[in-house]
Amino acid sequence: MAVLSLDHPWAFAFGILGNIISFMVYLAPLPTFYRVYRKKSTEGFQSVPYVVALFSSMLWIYYAFLNTSVSLLITINSFGCVIETIYIVMYIIYAPKKAKIFTVKILFLLNVVIFGLILLLTLFLSEGPRRVRILGWVCVAFSVSVFIAPLSVIRLVIRTKSVEFMPFFLSFFLTLSAVAWFFYGLLSKDKYVALPNILGFTFGVAQMVLYLIYRNKKPAVIEECKDPELGLAIGKISATEKGAEVHPIDSKSPSSSDEESSEQGEQSNNDRAIISGNGGVESTGNVEV
Repeated sequence: MAVLSLDHPWAFAFGILGNIISFMVYLAPLPTFYRVYRKKSTEGFQSVPYVVALFSSMLWIYYAFLNTSVSLLITINSFGCVIETIYIVMYIIYAPKKAKIFTVKILFLLNVVIFGLILLLTLFLSEGPRRVRILGWVCVAFSVSVFIAPLSVIRLVIRTKSVEFMPFFLSFFLTLSAVAWFFYGLLSKDKYVALPNILGFTFGVAQMVLYLIYRNKKPAVIEECKDPELGLAIGKISATEKGAEVHPIDSKSPSSSDEESSEQGEQSNNDRAIISGNGGVESTGNVEV
């Protein structure tokens, strides 16, 4: 790392900036887990984003060990592994039995079976630069799939004309994180780090533009949703973000509907923070990188 800071001072500077921003984004779910600890209940929150973020961090650590020119990925993703493991353990402790079993299954499948296969295949079926290329493209593919997640949030904002579930500052810092990691990859001459963050930056800017457009708009969906089609669409989008069951909007009282919307919004925001880019999360980017 000392060599990197001397030979590529700008790359080192952007890497440090990416670490700082991603560190803060990784801590975004802390209020949620403090509430889980206080209430001894996960309250319907889902574990998938945290498991995915852990998998992402593991992938990028492995990649950074193979490609030492991007060693600053090791620091932030090591922290990501620790904090995501804490989140997952807390979730398993306080989740209902079915949610616990599901979490353990997906944790085993993604972080043991799939990661183990990637590890074995790259170690024994390839070597040298070819191994780095194969793993690099695996990381890019995974990061791109994670960065596509905000599309559901963007669609929700456009359909409802409400930015309730898309806080400006979260979008801003995730965009800033994508910019930092893009330049880190660019200046380190690593396209596998730089490429996914172009998409992350694009989606981040799109979300901030939508926020500015709709921040003062009256929401299209009022307490009593008279448009069954629109109500169903919102239910589907929320369920996509949470991975939860779809509940008809008009079957709840206004107060319970507001409370559920607030929880869905918090989970949606947490999901975006957890899985962001290289180091961070809207992907990890990679907090995931």
